[in-house]
Amino acid sequence: MFDVIIVGGGHAGVEAAIAAARMNQKTALFTLNIDRIASMPCNPSIGGPAKGIVVREIEALGGVMGKIADKTALQFRILNSSKGPGVRSLRVQSDKLEYSKAMRDAVLNEPGVEIVQKMVKEIVVENNKCIGIRTVEGEFIASKSTVITSGTYMSSKILVSSSVTESGPDGDPTTNTLSQSLRDAGLKTMRLKTGTPARIYTESIDFSKTTIQPGDEDPYYFSNTTSKKDVIQDQYPCYLTYTNEETHRIIEMNIDKSSIYTGVIEGVGARYCPSIEDKIVRFADKKRHQVFLEPESEHLNTTYAQGLSSSLPEDVQDRMIRTVPGLENCEIQQYGYAIEYDAIDPIQLHPNLEVMAVENLFTAGQINGTSGYEEAAGQGIMAGINASLKNEGKDPFVLGREEAYIGVMIDDLVTKGTQEPYRLLTSRAEYRLLLRHDNAYRRLSHYGHDLGLLSSNDYEIISSDIDTIDNFVESLKTVKVPHNPDTKAYFASKNSPFEAHDLTIYDAVKRPGILLDEIIKLLDLDLDPSLIFQAEVDIKYEGYIKKAVKEAERLQAMDKIKLPKDIDYDTIQNLSIEGKQKLNLIRPLTIGQASRMSGVNPADISVLAMNLRSNTI
Repeated sequence: MFDVIIVGGGHAGVEAAIAAARMNQKTALFTLNIDRIASMPCNPSIGGPAKGIVVREIEALGGVMGKIADKTALQFRILNSSKGPGVRSLRVQSDKLEYSKAMRDAVLNEPGVEIVQKMVKEIVVENNKCIGIRTVEGEFIASKSTVITSGTYMSSKILVSSSVTESGPDGDPTTNTLSQSLRDAGLKTMRLKTGTPARIYTESIDFSKTTIQPGDEDPYYFSNTTSKKDVIQDQYPCYLTYTNEETHRIIEMNIDKSSIYTGVIEGVGARYCPSIEDKIVRFADKKRHQVFLEPESEHLNTTYAQGLSSSLPEDVQDRMIRTVPGLENCEIQQYGYAIEYDAIDPIQLHPNLEVMAVENLFTAGQINGTSGYEEAAGQGIMAGINASLKNEGKDPFVLGREEAYIGVMIDDLVTKGTQEPYRLLTSRAEYRLLLRHDNAYRRLSHYGHDLGLLSSNDYEIISSDIDTIDNFVESLKTVKVPHNPDTKAYFASKNSPFEAHDLTIYDAVKRPGILLDEIIKLLDLDLDPSLIFQAEVDIKYEGYIKKAVKEAERLQAMDKIKLPKDIDYDTIQNLSIEGKQKLNLIRPLTIGQASRMSGVNPADISVLAMNLRSNTI
């Protein structure tokens, strides 16, 4: 008998298992192959817009993805560095072999986690409660709570042109019975599709015809525990090249041979990460598309062709790839393919990721219709936490949209659902200025400590760092900018008046173009770059942040107004017909969640609020 069983050893499963174990739950992680834990069958990278902030949030909660991504990175790069702080995000190019190995070791070394190398055949449900799982050998294993993190392995098929092979990613086995057991328990499943590009032998690429994309000289990290000595010293470059009209001509001539157009694909593909043939059809006006050439591992002589995902026949892929500058004489190690798999409609979940129809059953990751390692890991840690809290009879842990990108993602999924692979974007967050890379610890570390995922020692270090930033910002309100030739020349170069002798650094930084790190250098101060960056954001965007906080407080107020679980919305007068249908289907927990539902209009929210005030529901 286990307290928590995790089905699937991917990015969601690892975070779920470690979170549950740290919350003193006897935990079993079921996976087919211990050496495939947290594998990277698609892009060998962690982070990116919005996604990188999710990794930082996982780290702040006490998860492991951030630390391991830092220590196994081949390259560090802050994206959107020229834009506002609300859209900046860290991305690392990962060593896919070292990353998986480090994740495996993290699970093996976590007390309370037992790894079981067996395929799970089905969940076992009695009286609408999940009581455990059954393996393909017929063995029943009981648990108080179960978390399904099956990724793309449920009834999965590899698709190349009209060829269909029952298989998981990279030729791994697939399970054809687990999703049927979910349907038998009352869940609705759907078919989704994703894909991957060819892998090319690195030594066969002519990089002189591409544009180098180096890493950052003074990189930021996902974890505050990472130091420069812990990471790669000579970062690997990536390279940028493009498709061209000849590439597009070959694809157009053979478009009917792609799995997308041959009729063998049932599932819906990712809108924001389409195959190259899908790009050619959807963006016919584009003369070229970006292709990033990314190293997969220091132990492998292979490069990942980001942007060339395809399910065209291998001979067509071969001709198409060789039209790309730098790849004319390349040797292909593995051709691209599409993969189709079963997922559930996430509208069937509570905000704590527990299945509505089956008590004690939780799901996380691509089974919930998401794409990406980071989205999976973010759900995984939340599912592991909530499965543990459920076992202890405690209230669910739900992050608000104003608290974390993880909160935005889960609220989107359970409130709006998805019919295609969901990808987290900065545009999905109303309060993205509040949800930054630099303030993730401030936002979430107290939760991680209270839940038992962050040790007291780690939390004290984090709290000390936060106090240091606050004290530094406060001190800048009293430090005057000195009047000397260097500072006068600096302000003149920025077209900024510099007459007052009582101008503080704090007020100076609020001016357009005046940068805190540049002033610090003028004053010959030696400070941590991350400290300077956080202080500058707090100062320069103070007004915008205060406005966003006030708006977020209104959202919080609506999310504190709870709706009874047993409401029959059909009996409430003056609700719209569509509103009644959606409310009965999704069963929102709060007025705030109801207000974000598609099909529920502002008049419906007013009716609900009025009925709550009059105690008629």
